[in-house]
Amino acid sequence: MDKDFALYPGTFDPFTYGHRDVLERALRVFDRVEVTVGVNVEKDTLFTTEERTALAQRCTDDLDGVCVVAHEGLIVDRAQSVGAAALVRGLRQVSDFDAEFRMAFANRKLAPELETVFFMTSEEYALISSSMVRDAHRWDGDVSKFVPPPVVEALERKKAELAE
Repeated sequence: MDKDFALYPGTFDPFTYGHRDVLERALRVFDRVEVTVGVNVEKDTLFTTEERTALAQRCTDDLDGVCVVAHEGLIVDRAQSVGAAALVRGLRQVSDFDAEFRMAFANRKLAPELETVFFMTSEEYALISSSMVRDAHRWDGDVSKFVPPPVVEALERKKAELAE
């Protein structure tokens, strides 16, 4: 297990400035962080796994110590297979804590050696969520304050594709 290595799992549909903020905070603690793009068949995502992975990569390619990988299955299995010491999770508001709390305890039961580390996002990103971004964009809202430029471009392309 590498104590300087953590996984930051999520759906990232799409990757937001809030995600980046949490990632930057994690890089203050860990030398290396893998953004682990989850494949969850129960979630109806706007972007494919490949698109979400590529977008996360484009939004983080200027950060040292970051890699982006797609993963299907239990995140604890991925963490164990690559020797990660921790899972990084972001908290925006109190309502996030309940679900994260339950998930952290379940992961601890599955992999007791794996820690979950919570990072609170900056206040300016506390109300940003991927679903809010998708909804705002669907109704032609300007989402450039919430997501990096590659995501804005991808949202525009996706909207054009869906309109065809």
